[in-house]
Formats: sequence, structure tokens, C-alpha cells
Amino acid sequence: MFASIRNVYCVGRNYKAHAEELGNELPKEPMIFMKPSHALTPADGGAIGLPGLRGELHFETELVIRIGRSYEPGLSADELIDGMAFGIDFTLRDVQSGIKVKGLPWLPAKGFRRSAPLGPWLDFPGTARLAEQDFTLLKNGEEAQRGNVSRMIFDLQRIIDFCAAEYGLGQGDIIFTGTPEGVGPVKDNDRLELFWGEEAAGAFTVSLQ
Repeated sequence: MFASIRNVYCVGRNYKAHAEELGNELPKEPMIFMKPSHALTPADGGAIGLPGLRGELHFETELVIRIGRSYEPGLSADELIDGMAFGIDFTLRDVQSGIKVKGLPWLPAKGFRRSAPLGPWLDFPGTARLAEQDFTLLKNGEEAQRGNVSRMIFDLQRIIDFCAAEYGLGQGDIIFTGTPEGVGPVKDNDRLELFWGEEAAGAFTVSLQ
């Protein structure tokens, strides 16, 4: 599932309500960070071992897009994206708060192993239809997050063009496109389930270690 993935880009603060719930300023341009490929792990129904001794661990549910060809200026998102999935950008929130104060990179808070569970790849319906359905996260059977790409600050085309211009973008790169409001902590044995409309899009049990 992950063998062909090259770079893992992530967009921070791409939903206004999420930035506001954490007391962050809204970005003027896409805020990009990266996760190592070792952060990826399948959300295939099993247990995922995650750090439980470094403060609160927060879930952030995100649409993930896969780039299927080399980027060329002028290509549309529909021409470049060949699949999508839904995943979690796990964040060690206490660690992140500490390194923000020091002005240090986010890697310790965002890039640890298995910090990016990813559901199965789904057919990409095209940008025009993408907002027709919400994506949701259930935690222990209760809705915890609900998002819709229509509420993104930066749309997929802007994100793609920005990543390509600043860092390069090509076949096999994936982009976590940001999380809506409702992020929160997980506990040991919490069950997380991802949905695209009514379609199951990944699930796993948290195992804090």
C-alpha cells in the first residue's frame, strides 16, 4: 500500500474553525510540513501502537490525495490526482506546544512512527464533486469530527501548485490536506472509524505504549 509513496506533505491550519479552536492565526499561504514515510501505517481494522507517555495525543482527521503524474504548470488537480484516502495526522499536543514556544520544527510532535494511519485508496471523484459528501471520524461509535472540503482555506489546486512551486511534486507524493474542528485526545483502546459519506474508509484501535 505504501511502497510507491515518496513524499508525505501535510497542510496545517487549513480549516478556519480548527485554527480558531487552537487559538492560532489564520495563514496567508499554505502552511506545509512533512512526515517521514515511516509515519504511515494502514488503518485496516487492527491495533496501532502509539506513544502514551509524552502527554496528550490528539487525532486530526484529514482527506489525503495521491499525485499520479509529474507536475507541470497548468495541470489541474483533476489531471494530477489519481486517488484519495482518509487518514489521521496524530499530534503529540503537549510536545507541539513546547516546541512552538522554542521556535523548533514540528517533527517530534508530528513525525513519530505510525503517526499517520491511512485508510484504503478510493477513486477520486473530481474536485467538482468532492464537496458533495462530508468525511467523518467516529470515536467509540460517536461522531468526533466532520469535515467538508468546501470549508478549506486553501483548495486542492492552491495546495498542489504551492507544494510544486516551493518543494517539488511528482508521482507517488501524497498530501494530507488539513483537519476540520473537533480535534481531541485519544485513550488506550479507543476505536477510531473513518467514513466518506456512508462509505467506510478505515478503522483501527489505539494502543498506547
